[in-house]
Amino acid sequence: MNNSGVDTTTLCLFDVDGTLTAARQKATPHMLEFLNKLRQKVRVGVVGGSDLTKIKEQLGDDVTKQVDYVFAENGLVAYRFGQLHSVQSIQAYLGEEILQDFINFCLDYMAKIKLPKKRGTFIEFRNGMLNISPIGRSCSQEERIEFFELDKTEKIREKFVAVLKEKFGQKGLAFSIGGQISFDVFPEGWDKRYCLGIVEKDTYKTIHFFGDKIQIGGNDYEIYTDPRTIGHEVKSPDDTQRICQELFFS
Repeated sequence: MNNSGVDTTTLCLFDVDGTLTAARQKATPHMLEFLNKLRQKVRVGVVGGSDLTKIKEQLGDDVTKQVDYVFAENGLVAYRFGQLHSVQSIQAYLGEEILQDFINFCLDYMAKIKLPKKRGTFIEFRNGMLNISPIGRSCSQEERIEFFELDKTEKIREKFVAVLKEKFGQKGLAFSIGGQISFDVFPEGWDKRYCLGIVEKDTYKTIHFFGDKIQIGGNDYEIYTDPRTIGHEVKSPDDTQRICQELFFS
């Protein structure tokens, strides 16, 4: 405990989509208020696969000041206590040749997929990962849901990832299906566990992680099952609040 009554030995880390917000939607005022209340009890951090711009769209422009840690792109862009801590880069890690071979293969594969709709931004280049979307990230909310429902039955993303694993798996790349329309590609070990290497230096006794995509292949699976965390599966933002309420306010 410090003087303000905050338990500085405990950290709560939250996934964003499906955990603090509905997929790609803004957090409700109620949720933001709740995080603020929780922060008066324990340290609070968020870890999302999205880049910092998208996390700010969902959790507010001042998110790096409203929580203790913001880990964008799984922690490859990390803010600690309001300050930029570190940035990693996928192109420096992989090299341009492998990167281009991979991008060209993905574009060629997606050109052959027939979908009810196709929009724009099929590959989004982030600091620490590539985000691949067969429908394109600029689809509307209705088109996003239509693709997500189709993907549940047709396994479009799952099949795509299986092909990529076969062709590029030996290049040290890992794949993670999260959200509704895309999957992430990043070097092995650059999943959400990456952020744990940063918070380890702050010597927490207990790290709770809250996420909804905790099954194998989901982008919360590795950090949820990591021995350094106590994992909590959530079904919705309301569920997240309920579990935290029981843990820290009862």
